[in-house]
Formats: sequence, structure tokens, C-alpha cells
Amino acid sequence: MKVYEALAEAFVNEGASDVFGMMGDANMHWMNALHDRGVKLYEVRHEGSGLGMADGWARTAGRPGVVTTTSGPGTAQLATSMIVAARARTPLVAFCGETPVGDESAVQYLDQRRFAAAIECGFVHVSRPELAEEAVQRAFYLARTESRPIMLSAPIDVQVMEYEEAGPYVPSTELIDTARLLPDPGRVEQAAAIVQAAKRIVVIAGRGARSSESGEELLSFQRRTGALLATTLQAKNWLCDATEFHVGISGLYGNKVAMELLQEADCVIAVGASLNHYTTEHGLLFPDATYVQIDTAQNVVMGNGRAAECYVRADARTALAELNQALEQRSLQVEGFHTDDVRRRLADALAEPSGYETEPGRLDPREAIRVLDAALPREIGLVLGSGHQTDFGTMLFQRSREVLSNYGMFGAIGQAPLLTIGSIVADGGRPAFVVEGDASFLMHLSEFETACRYGIPVLVVVMNDEGLGAEFHKAKAKGLDPQLAVIPNPDLGPVAIALGGAGATVRTAGELRDALAEFVRDPRPTVVDVRITRNVLSVPYRRLQYGEDV
Repeated sequence: MKVYEALAEAFVNEGASDVFGMMGDANMHWMNALHDRGVKLYEVRHEGSGLGMADGWARTAGRPGVVTTTSGPGTAQLATSMIVAARARTPLVAFCGETPVGDESAVQYLDQRRFAAAIECGFVHVSRPELAEEAVQRAFYLARTESRPIMLSAPIDVQVMEYEEAGPYVPSTELIDTARLLPDPGRVEQAAAIVQAAKRIVVIAGRGARSSESGEELLSFQRRTGALLATTLQAKNWLCDATEFHVGISGLYGNKVAMELLQEADCVIAVGASLNHYTTEHGLLFPDATYVQIDTAQNVVMGNGRAAECYVRADARTALAELNQALEQRSLQVEGFHTDDVRRRLADALAEPSGYETEPGRLDPREAIRVLDAALPREIGLVLGSGHQTDFGTMLFQRSREVLSNYGMFGAIGQAPLLTIGSIVADGGRPAFVVEGDASFLMHLSEFETACRYGIPVLVVVMNDEGLGAEFHKAKAKGLDPQLAVIPNPDLGPVAIALGGAGATVRTAGELRDALAEFVRDPRPTVVDVRITRNVLSVPYRRLQYGEDV
């Protein structure tokens, strides 16, 4: 057996079923060995795009994604997507070929260890044949336990050497204790005492709460305590169909009514949420609150610079179950926020505006989002990108569905369509849609052809203002020339068709509904180019750029 075969076999034993990347001299032997072992290979048009897809795959599958590149320039293309994955705390392994050991004169030589450190990922080196399996095991172990990307760098001369099997491969999963983390009983009693003393409680649920499947326990706690339920951006719309007292996202993306109500809280229960400065508005949202935080990390400093008064280190579902039991023993039942007045205010906040901005040949982006939310069944998941246009969807999508947001992950535009493709593959080919800007989509236009080549049913909704929307509005606010951020582009519907998919360019709500109905009827790679007006500024930008209270 060759080293590259042992490496491929180890990846299969670690659960690698789908691999994204580009073939080159330094990874082609390994890719062939994977193919021989039944692994699905997705050849992309850019290595960084492949990593973005592996990132989306991992976020959906809940286990490490895999990307591959050749040596030097192939590895260097990973930079932006790798930092995005690192900031998102995505577990993945990048198998990167490397030039022969010690040959710094090779055309494709790159100090890949130093490069990995610069792009915020871990590094494991296959330095000798006998260390091949150990290197794979360590890479996956680190990815899983540290929840981060790991570069596995394999010199091509080592890959083609002979490998002597040392025994059955032990996957990294057998080295990791996956038992739920149980809370300290004293901390549960402390939390129960804080809750009992409170009158206006807010629960903020984050990605950790959702991944631990703590929904039923969380709703039970909410009903008992009269709490409002808010989420972080990463848990957007979770449980919004299960309670009338769901206020949406806590922080900059919350509506005015939500912000007013959250400021009344005297107690905040954070469940699997880091409570960063975005979520707490640097502490301004909860000026008088006492904090209880439930998380699996050793401790978390919140966005207001404080630590919670009570920190319960535990799995979210287990901690909530024990907290509910403690509150039941205390016979606690509080009305709190659960009043007719609060119910009415929350319902009114979600109502459509009295009118939309009208401009010939262009849609109001708020209307476009409401059409999307109504026309696409909840079974079709959503991915949100970055940029000004994303703000509309981040605030206005109301239907309960799976939502993956890339906002705040390094602020890199262009990643969302890649994440969506990987997510669909991980989800067994279930259709999903992504809302992205025109500049963002065009950055990786070639990967739409990848989706077409593999028949991946992705719907790309391009909120097209023909420019860099964020910079256009920032320039106006700063007294600069906004026209410098205007970049005309062709109708993207026909471009999508030329690349092998379906597409439409729409300028009215009716045309948008027709295009969406076609995708629902026949899910296949589709681009809907929605021409939107630049005359509407999103609520977050109105707050940030002009200080408006909206």
C-alpha cells in the first residue's frame, strides 16, 4: 500500500463521504484513491470556492467537511474562505498537497505551516510514511474537539512512498467523549433563585441551543416564566412558529418594538449564545438585567465586558431540563411579558408597511423579501450572505425554516452561494435558496456552473442594485460620491441559462412569484435576478449611518 492510499483509507474511516476541491499534481493520487473507495468528488472552479462548500457541508452535517488542493498556489487560494470558516468555528480538514520535502527551489514551494497560521487554521504535517494514519487521526481530532479548520499538508514524495499497515485504523471519534455535559446542581439552584426573583425575563437562544435540540425544554421554561424568546443571528427564526412571544433577533437586526421590550428585561437567560456585542448592542439592550448563561465553554465574557452573574456550564437541553425541574419544585408561574398588550405590539411590528418604494423597472427590496418568504415553502432552507442587501432578509424573513447566516464571519462577500451548495450536498440534495447581492454572486459566478454540472438544486436570489450596495449608502452618508460604487451588469437570468441552469430577470412582484413557482415545481440550479431600487436604506444602516431610531 502507498501512503496516499493509507491517507485516503483513513479519511473514509473518519466519515469523509463528499470532498470538494481541485485536482493538481500533489493531490491527484489521493483523489484517485478516494474515488476508488466510493467517495464523491466535487471538482470546483476555484480552491477557495471548494473550501466554502466544505464549510457549508460541515455546518449542515454537524461533522468535519473536507476540501482538497494541490501544493503552493492551490493552497494559497484558500485564504479568504479559510478565515471565514475559522471565524465561524467550522470543523473541517483541508488535504493540501505539498512540494517534496526540503525542496525550496520547487516552482510551487510554499511554507504551508506559516501560511496556515496566517489564515487562522491548525496544521498537521505528514512528515514520514509511518505517520500517515496518525496525521489524519490528529487532524480530524483537532477539527472536532477545537471546532476549527485544520490543514493536513502532505508532501508528494512522501505520498508515493510505501506504507506498512500497523493495524486497524482508530477513528478520532473513538477518542472523544460525547456524553452530554451535566450542570452543577448548585449552579442550577442559583439560576432558579435568580429566575424566581425576576419579573421580566428574556431568553436568548443561540446556535448551541438549537444544535442540542433543546426546543421543548426552552418553550416549557418560557411558558412557566412569561419570558420573551429572542435569538442570535445564527439561530434566526428558530421556534418562531411555536410561540406568540418570539421577538426575533436580539441586537442590531431587531425591530423597534423588540428593542423596546428587551430593554425592560430584569433577567436574561442566554442558552448556547455567546452574547457578543452584536447581540447585546454593547450592553445597551439590557441595562438593568441580571444574567444567567448556559454554555459548554469553560466561561464566556459577554459583549458588554461582563461575566454572567450565574454561569451554568452544561449542555443546553440538559441544563434547561434541570432548571425547569427546580422551578417546578418552587411552584413558579409568572405572567411576565405574556400579556395581550405585548402580543399585540409584536404582531403589529411584523405587519407590512403601508406602501413600498416605486421606481420603474425595480422592486422595493422589502417587498421582494416578503414575496420570497411567502412563495417558498418552509421546507426549502435559506442561506443569508453579507452586505447591505442581506439586511432586508435578515430582518424581514419571518417563516420558520432552516436558516444559515454567514453575516459577521470576516465580513467576506461572495461566500453564501458556496455555503449553500455544500449545505445541499450534506442535506441529501434537498433544495435550498440563498439571498445574495450582485457583486457577491458575480465574484464566484463560475461555481454556478459547478452546481449545474452536479445537478445541485440551488436557487440563487440576486438582490441586484447594480453596485456595491453597502459602499453606495456609506458613501452617501459620508458625503462621498456614491456613483463610484455603481457597477452595471448584464441580466443574470440568461447568464444562468448559458451556464446550464435555469434563470430569470425579474422587475415586478408578479414576475418574481412566477420565477419562484417554477423553481418550486422543478428544483434545479436557478438564478433569479431581482432588480431592486437603491432608494431604500435598510434599518440597520439607518441606525448605524444616520442614528435614526427605527
